Amino acid sequence: MPCPPLSRGAVALLAAVICGAGVSAQTFVYPAKGQSPDQQKKDEGECHTWAVQQSKYDPANPPPAPAAAKQPTTATGTTPGAGARGAARGAVVGEIVADDAGAGAAVGAAAARGQSRRQNSAQTQQQQQAATQQSQAGMAAYQKARAACLEGRGYTVK
Repeated sequence: MPCPPLSRGAVALLAAVICGAGVSAQTFVYPAKGQSPDQQKKDEGECHTWAVQQSKYDPANPPPAPAAAKQPTTATGTTPGAGARGAARGAVVGEIVADDAGAGAAVGAAAARGQSRRQNSAQTQQQQQAATQQSQAGMAAYQKARAACLEGRGYTVK
């Protein structure tokens, strides 16, 4: 089933987890050389520690998502001054086109605020997607290191 279209950062993160975008499935470890369950448990614990050291990623304690460097916004989610800049542009256009600077200013302010909200939303979504990709890369590196360790100790890892 294909992933649904994404429009918000939180939805993107949830869909990435649900749809498995880049997230590896659970691994299975088989004692190919007849290792006992106690030996396997010990080896898996040691390989976990080694994989964390090698990958700098611990799936039991993943790093917190970096705080988004948010631009200052108003209560409506726009960048401060966006409406004023839009009003100034709209007033000029309104005066030239229709001899009505006031109407042009109102339209320009509304358009600029809408554009500012869309840009701020897109930036937040991009930051969340970058954090998700970084976490997925860390998990992939950890799983690769863990598998290498276990295979070196005589286990089959799938």
